[in-house]
Amino acid sequence: MIDTRPLLFRSGTEFPALRRRETEILQLNLGYRCNLSCTHCHVNAGPRRTEAMSWETAQQVLQVLQARPIATLDLTGGAPELNPHFRWLVEQARNLGVEVIDRCNLTILEEPGQEDLARFLAEQAVKVVASLPCYSEKNVDAQRGGGVFAGSIRGLRQLNDLGYGRAGSGLQLDLVYNPVGPFLPPPQGDLEQQYKQRLWADFKIEFNHLLTLANMPISRFGSVLQAQGQFDDYLQLLRDSHNPDNLEGVMCRNTISVDWQGNLYDCDFNQMLELPLRRQGRPRQLKDLLAESLAGNPVQVADHCFGCTAGQGSSCGGALG
Repeated sequence: MIDTRPLLFRSGTEFPALRRRETEILQLNLGYRCNLSCTHCHVNAGPRRTEAMSWETAQQVLQVLQARPIATLDLTGGAPELNPHFRWLVEQARNLGVEVIDRCNLTILEEPGQEDLARFLAEQAVKVVASLPCYSEKNVDAQRGGGVFAGSIRGLRQLNDLGYGRAGSGLQLDLVYNPVGPFLPPPQGDLEQQYKQRLWADFKIEFNHLLTLANMPISRFGSVLQAQGQFDDYLQLLRDSHNPDNLEGVMCRNTISVDWQGNLYDCDFNQMLELPLRRQGRPRQLKDLLAESLAGNPVQVADHCFGCTAGQGSSCGGALG
């Protein structure tokens, strides 16, 4: 894989300076192991990755949730459900009244040992945010691998059968769209209606909201861009599409990203670029959150940050504009 990090820092950045607000969301990367290897994946997850959050670090997460007024625990990976401590963390957070988000690839619901996963998520009232980059089988399989679309539809049906995405159930199911190439997502509201119409007409599937996310020019996707000679053009597209109105809502303002080892980052993209939060030269860790707030601290920015402010904007919660 081509290292694109030098291309993001080669001449500084014109991205505006930002400072953190109080932390409302703790986003945990539970490890890089995944049953899929998607071309857009910015964490290079896959079946051969072995990195996983330890029991000791998971316990520190619980201590932070007990000590700080954090409203949401956002679990990601890899496939976060493959971490052996995933269900324990979900249960403990829900017992504290913390909202839990599971960033689910849908096909994980069919993996051996995960046959009861969908029911567990429903029993814990976990919010499911599921990746489905298109309502077309051809496009999804091209981005995520053969058979992934069919497996995703089966996963969505499982969730619908439990009440997810259905009016009045209280079980929220959001889908995530990523472009299949070096271009920005279309307007989120319009695309959501297309998704709802097609998925209902073709499969009788329901969901709550569609979240449109821009692809970041880092890790696996950045490497593909560089190999195809499209890296500079895509980065220029992001710069040219910068919308300053989106700065107020970018996720690095109220979210802390935590890697599988317990190190802290402004966002999961900085995590993949190895740009940790630091104090006196050392990376900040979960235990630092027990004693202090990071509100007011500067956010580490570089050219990839234009991916969050381009066009409608892009965050873990979808479009900003």
